[in-house]
Order: sequence, then C-alpha cells, then structure tokens
Amino acid sequence: MSQQVDKKTFNVEDIILASHNIKDEISPTPLQYNHLLSERYGCHIYLKREDLQSVRSFKIRGAYNRIKKLNEDELQNGIICASAGNHAQGVAYSCHLLNIHGKIFMPSTTPKQKVNQVKFWGKDSVEIVLTGDTFDDAFEKAMECSQAEKRTFIHPFDDYDVIAGQGTVAVELLNDCPEKIDYLFAAIGGGGLLAGVGTYLRHYSPNTQLIGVEPQGAAGMKESILNGEVTSLKEIDPFVDGAAVKTVGSKTFTICKEMVDDIIVVPEGKVCTTLLSLYNENAIVVEPTGALSIAALDTYAEEIKGKTVVCIVSGGNNDIGRMQEIKERSKLYEGLQHYFIVQFPQRPGALREFLFDVLGPNDDISHFEYTKKNNRETGPAVVGIELKDKEDYLPLIERIKAKGFIYRELNNDSTLYQMLV
Repeated sequence: MSQQVDKKTFNVEDIILASHNIKDEISPTPLQYNHLLSERYGCHIYLKREDLQSVRSFKIRGAYNRIKKLNEDELQNGIICASAGNHAQGVAYSCHLLNIHGKIFMPSTTPKQKVNQVKFWGKDSVEIVLTGDTFDDAFEKAMECSQAEKRTFIHPFDDYDVIAGQGTVAVELLNDCPEKIDYLFAAIGGGGLLAGVGTYLRHYSPNTQLIGVEPQGAAGMKESILNGEVTSLKEIDPFVDGAAVKTVGSKTFTICKEMVDDIIVVPEGKVCTTLLSLYNENAIVVEPTGALSIAALDTYAEEIKGKTVVCIVSGGNNDIGRMQEIKERSKLYEGLQHYFIVQFPQRPGALREFLFDVLGPNDDISHFEYTKKNNRETGPAVVGIELKDKEDYLPLIERIKAKGFIYRELNNDSTLYQMLV
C-alpha cells in the first residue's frame, strides 16, 4: 500500500528500509500483555512500551532515521529542530552518535526534566534555545534560524523519513504480537506516529481498526479531518506537551485522513487520571502523551470486548514536579475537587459554622485564603474542598445554601480559577 503525498510516494517499503537503517542503534521495545487492563475491559490488551526506549520515547526512531540519511552537503552547517521535548532528545542523541552539531529550539514552558535530558543525550554536540510558550512558537524561531544559518531542518513529524522511522514501531509489534490485532490506539500530536504505524498496519494487518487519540485542548487532526484540510487551531492547552500542536503536518494529514478509522478526543483531566492509574496500579511511569492511548479505552469499552488491542505508550518523560498539577487536574475531572468563593459574615463563629455545619464527614478543606476587610459585613474567601466521592457534591451545595452562605463556584469559571487558584 502506498500513499500519494505532495507528488511523492510514501509506502511500506520506506518503513522496512527505516527498520534496517536504525536497527544497530535503536533497541526494540517490549510488547507487554497487561493483565489488569485486560481484565478491566474484558479483552486482550497489549502495551507497546515506547517509554522504555533509551530516550524514553518513540521519537528517536524518526529522528535517527532522518539524520542518518543526510548527505555531506546537508550536514555542512549542522542541523536544527524544534520540539516540545521528545523529538529534541532523539535529535540530540543522534547528533552525539553521529558527531553532528545540532541546534535545538524548545518552548520556554518545556518541563525541566526534558531540557535536562536533551543536554544529557546531546552533550557538547547540541545547543539548546528556549523560546516562546508553545511548540509552534519554537518552530517559527527554528525555521528562521534554519534559513539564516543554512542548517538542515529536522521536522518532528511532517517528513517522510521521520514518518518511516516512527512506522518501525509497527514492524516490531506485528512481529511480537501472538494474536491478530483488532484495534490499535495511538496518540496524535503532529501525526507522525499514526501515519507511520498506520501505513504499515494497513499493508500487513488491513483489518486492524486504527484509532487516533488527541487531547481535548489540542485536537488539531480531528479538526482538520472534519474540515477536509489542515486547519490551524487558534489556541491550545499545552498541558499534554508531547501532543500540543496547533497545526498538524500536511503529509501526516494526507496519510491519516485516508486510513484512520476514528479519532478520540480525551479531556486533559482524564489523561491525568489514567497517568496516575498506570503508576499506582502498574508501576508504569508515563508522561501525559504516553497515557493518551490508554485514556481512550473507556470510549471503546463495548467495542473492544473479547478483542485484541494494542496501545502504544508513546513516552515516559514526566517531570516529578508536575505531579501536583496532574493530581489536581485528575481530581477536578473526577468531580472530587471543588473551589468556591464564599462570602463569610464578619462575625465570630462564621468559619466554625461552615466547618461543622457545611462540610460533610468525609469532606476536607484543601485550600483556604481569607483576608478580613474592615467596615464590611462579609469577607470573601477562596475555599477548596476535596470530596471522597463525587456523589457528595450535591449534598454539599445543599448545605451551603441551607446555611445561607453566599458563594460562587470557580470550577466552571476558567478565568477566575486561573486567577485565584
């Protein structure tokens, strides 16, 4: 099977060649049967553990395949790339292995862990430039620098050699899976992984349902397919940083729109809940993007019963400093964490009354900010309440109203939530 893209042909042979091109430096990753998830969903679930790559992401495959194929003219002034973190590590690792100088542009918001890993893998072979708030900001600056310094640009997803490299994931999983694969779930950022894996599976496992998964705050591929053309998102939520792309690739879009059976959009909070579950129940440490494929399983719970399912765990570069935010987003999504502005009467005992008469036996104050104002009848406080069960929410609201407290809920007001919490 081949895809006609931008007047060039991309086909399964490119992936086979890429598999040979990278085999001496890129180790295969395990395909693991997951008993817990299989029992939960009543099917056979295998995890393709790309988080166990040397750089803890599949991105090394495409980066190394592309860079190794460059000729002397293309390497004369070094190479350059833009990345939210994982592609950068793949490029840095490749630069060090092949003794090539690379310049790497990353968003200023990139988790420190990923920046440090790029430095570790690239050593003296790379220079890191932190700029802008998103991948697209870094991409724009990298393209300008590429022109000015005549460096060869290594695209993180919209390049045939990169797509072919990512497609080698499918070569391994088909070799290793003892069963016919009914469903494959894979994250979509720019689209390189699913374009490569999908091309290979469509040729060698044509009945496999290909399901792409995007974060709700950056669902660029779904939006583009709905519109019939590459569509840039005006704003994105950068939280799922490995998939937070405003504009998917034109090549990846052309491939994906022809072969992907469905795209699931998952709320960031659901991603966080899945990430924590993988850690607590399976001792698997993933980054938010790495949890996307598994986070989509609930949507397909009925369809996958009795089937064989592969989820690609795309990356494990998670910064421990993000865990508090991850827990917070998970609790908000699960309906266990609620924030309010409460107007407390400025009289003795008002707070005590709230604690004893409003809070339920299993409710907990997780956040409290109060500034007493002189000459006012009430004083506002930002109050965070953590519930043991989401069913406790309505009784809590009823008690607040019954006691006559004036309140405003912040969970449903993103602007106030960002300002006050």
